[in-house]
Amino acid sequence: LHLRDLMIELVTRDIKLRYKGSFLGILWSLLNPFTQLLVFSFVFQALLPLDIPNYPAYLFTGLLAWGWFNTSLTASATVILEGRDLIRRPGFPPIVLPVVTVASNLIHFLLSLPILLLFLLFTNIVLTPTIFWLPIIVVLQFIFTLSLAYFVATFHVMFRDTQHLLNVFLLLLFYLTPIFYDAGRFSEKVQWLFRLNPLLVLLDAYRAIFINGQPPNFMTMLLLLIGSLGLLVVGYRLFLRTSYRFVEEL
Repeated sequence: LHLRDLMIELVTRDIKLRYKGSFLGILWSLLNPFTQLLVFSFVFQALLPLDIPNYPAYLFTGLLAWGWFNTSLTASATVILEGRDLIRRPGFPPIVLPVVTVASNLIHFLLSLPILLLFLLFTNIVLTPTIFWLPIIVVLQFIFTLSLAYFVATFHVMFRDTQHLLNVFLLLLFYLTPIFYDAGRFSEKVQWLFRLNPLLVLLDAYRAIFINGQPPNFMTMLLLLIGSLGLLVVGYRLFLRTSYRFVEEL
């Protein structure tokens, strides 16, 4: 109960501080995906058409899921350094900080979902009962993102170049993830590369329930869940074992 209340308080504080003094407030979290949506839609519909059905909805779904993943990992790199005042307090559990980071960005993702649903209705996409798969997919992405967040937060305390390497990695991953293109249209010679990307499973799942009105691939989601739980256990233990040195490194 103490950890739950602590995380709720920290998430609330994080959201308030992020938009303190801002006129638009939380609407800024939608500005980036909307800008990318306009640019990519113009380029890949008007200039270099990809002939993907319901392309704006296809693109917007991918951008929102990627945005949650990207911002969570980017913030996780500095979450320990920025929370040094909390960590130096006796009895404070540093283990909650990556959870708070991923949960804060989850709230932004959830607040964007009504916009996505209105967008789908505006483009004449009919929602089906498969939409009830959404909580399961969200939980799966939360576990997967948190498992990586523990590694990133730990490594950055010990190796301060982690943040810069992470930015390069995320930039490459953005273009290697079928966010604005369809991976299925590439030859079999490169399909193995896409199959190694866990984000493809999540994006396919979101698009299946939102756009295609079909349930997601249960087997690929199960494999991702097992792998994410394994990574989460390893990352959690690594973070816990290293957290005793955080005060010295800070």
